Amino acid sequence: MIDLETTNDISVLPREFYARDTIEVARALLGKRLVYRSENGRIAGTIVETEAYLCDDPACHASRGMTPRNAPMFGEAGHAYVYFTYGMYHCLNTVTATEGIGEGVLIRAVEPTDGIDVMIQNRGTDKLTNLTSGPGKLCVAFGLDKRHNRLDLTSSELTIEDGNAPAEIVTTTRIGIRLAADLPLRFYIKGNPHVSRK
Repeated sequence: MIDLETTNDISVLPREFYARDTIEVARALLGKRLVYRSENGRIAGTIVETEAYLCDDPACHASRGMTPRNAPMFGEAGHAYVYFTYGMYHCLNTVTATEGIGEGVLIRAVEPTDGIDVMIQNRGTDKLTNLTSGPGKLCVAFGLDKRHNRLDLTSSELTIEDGNAPAEIVTTTRIGIRLAADLPLRFYIKGNPHVSRK
């Protein structure tokens, strides 16, 4: 059992939660709450979909060694790794495993719970199931970008709080990648309408 650090009576996941097997973390993040204390107020959502990226995984940014871009992945677990992709989207990852290994979990989708009006304004749509149903959509809705790269998820304005474990988790292959596309490293809450793709 992992002890939770409490800040203002809110349970924030401690570093020990992230500093372990990456696949375990990817599954355990489902049902937890992603929280951003923005200048526009609290923005939050329940994590409903994740993908694990491992050090020996060709689709992982860290698989070919450390670069200026992927350096956060080799750092201390429990930090954010935010990168820009396809010239359009930012994606949020949690750094996992042991420092120096280079692994992480992509937060693919959340179910909006707090600050929905801000998310609607940021995304330009009021369809709830489309607000944060994908890593790029999620970052736009929350207002996350490279400024949030390397933030400490245990003590900064961007945290992940404890939540309810889902009744059933679906394990399947990852989306939108070419290399190692057959690996069963994507996880989502069965039946949740905010998942990016069933």
